[in-house]
Amino acid sequence: MIPYGRQSLDQADIDAVVAVLQSDWLTQGPAIERFEQAMAERCQANHAVAVCNATAALHIACLAAGLGPGDWLWTTPNTFLASANCGRYCGAQVDFVDIDPLTWNLDARALEAKLEAAERRGSLPKVLVAVAFSGQSCDMEYIARLSKRYGFTVIEDASHAVGASYAGRPVGCGEFAAMTVFSFHPVKIITSAEGGMVLTNRPELAQRLQRLRSHGMTRDVGQMTEPSHGPWYYQQIELGFNYRMTDLQAALGLSQLNKLDGFVARRRELAARYDRLLACLPLTLPGAQADAESAWHLYVVRLRLKDIALDHRQVFEGLRAAGIGVNLHYIPVHLQPYYRAQGFADGDFPQAERYYAEAISLPMFPSLRDEQQDYVVEQLRRLLEE
Repeated sequence: MIPYGRQSLDQADIDAVVAVLQSDWLTQGPAIERFEQAMAERCQANHAVAVCNATAALHIACLAAGLGPGDWLWTTPNTFLASANCGRYCGAQVDFVDIDPLTWNLDARALEAKLEAAERRGSLPKVLVAVAFSGQSCDMEYIARLSKRYGFTVIEDASHAVGASYAGRPVGCGEFAAMTVFSFHPVKIITSAEGGMVLTNRPELAQRLQRLRSHGMTRDVGQMTEPSHGPWYYQQIELGFNYRMTDLQAALGLSQLNKLDGFVARRRELAARYDRLLACLPLTLPGAQADAESAWHLYVVRLRLKDIALDHRQVFEGLRAAGIGVNLHYIPVHLQPYYRAQGFADGDFPQAERYYAEAISLPMFPSLRDEQQDYVVEQLRRLLEE
C-alpha cells in the first residue's frame, strides 16, 4: 500500500533521540529550548512555545487570546476538527466561513461579508483561526486588515505549512497573525512523533503560553502575585494544563528541522509532476493563492463527476483496491454530529460541501518515488476513463 503520507526518518534522527535517552534529561530539559529557538529563527519570529501536539497549541493560543464563554471563534469548515474544537474547549461558540473555490482555503471576501453582517448583529468573533490548508496560506494580508477593522485576533493554523512562505516571508513570522500554530505529527512536513508549537512576536503572549502549557505555573519572580519563599518556590497563577513536549520529541523535531528544505523541495517537485501528469484528466487541480508558496503537505484533486462514469466513492475505493492509500481532507466540520447538534445543517456552507463531494487526497511525501507516483496517476487515469 502506498500511503497518502508518512514520516521520513534517517540515522541522524535516531541518533538525536538516542543521545537524549543517554542524557540526564528526558523531559523539561535543554532539547526543548534548542528546538524552540531553532524554529523561531527559521520562521523569523521572536518566540516559540513547544507543546505536546497541535491541538494543545490551538487550545492555549485561544486562551492566550482571551477567548472564553460568550465569545465567538470562526474558522473554515474545510479543516480537521481541532481548528474548531479549540474554541469549544474555551467555552466559546463556533461558526464557519465558506471556502474559496480556487484555493479551498477560507474565503477572505466571504469573511468580510460575514463580518459586516455580524457587526450589525453585535456578534463579531473574538478569534479567527485561519487554516493554511494543504500547506498554503489564506489571503493573510487581507485577513489582517479585516482583523484591525473588526477587532478580532488572528491565529494561523499552519499545521500543514511548516516551511511554507507568504508575501516573501516564512509562515510563522507573525506579520499577519498574532500567533501561528505548527503540527509535528508523523504525516506532516517534519515530525517529532507527536508535537506542536505556537509562534508569536508578542512577549506577553509567549509568557502566558508558557504558563498555560505547564499547569498555569511559574517560577519567574516577576510573574508571582505573592513574595517568593525561596529558590524552590513556584506559583500557580491560573488554571493551566500539562501540555509539555518531551526532550525526546524535541530532539527528533530539531533533527528533522535540519532537513526541512530538502523535504519541501521534494514535495514541490512531486506537486509539479502531478500537475503535469494529471493536466489532461477530468480533474480540478489545486489552485494557487497569490503571494503564497505552499509546503505541499497534501495534494488534493477534485473529480469532475459530470465528465466520468464512476461516482466519488467508486473512484476512491478503486484506488484503495489498487494499493493506493488515498484519503479525504476533509469532511466539513459543520456536518459532524457534534456540530449538527449546535444547529448547523446541510447547505450552510455550499462551497465546502461541494468540495467534499469531489475531493481525494493523493499520496504526497518526500520518499514517494517517481515510479510510485506514475503508478498512482496510471490507476487514477484507468478509473476516470472507464
